[in-house]
Amino acid sequence: MAHPLIPLLILFILLTLAGVVSYVVYTIINDIADKTNKSMEDHHITFTKDGMKVGVKHVREEDYVGATQG
Repeated sequence: MAHPLIPLLILFILLTLAGVVSYVVYTIINDIADKTNKSMEDHHITFTKDGMKVGVKHVREEDYVGATQG
């Protein structure tokens, strides 16, 4: 006759395993998101609450004025 606690023990083991797998997937996804965000910042692209913004590389003001007026 099977012991009545065996199904409960199996349930706890399965829940623990599901929790560990979920945590690993969560950390991998966050790591990929951080690396992608860093890569985009290197290209002067930032993600904000309002959407994506593209920055301009450092341009001196007189070069910008000269290029737009000439």
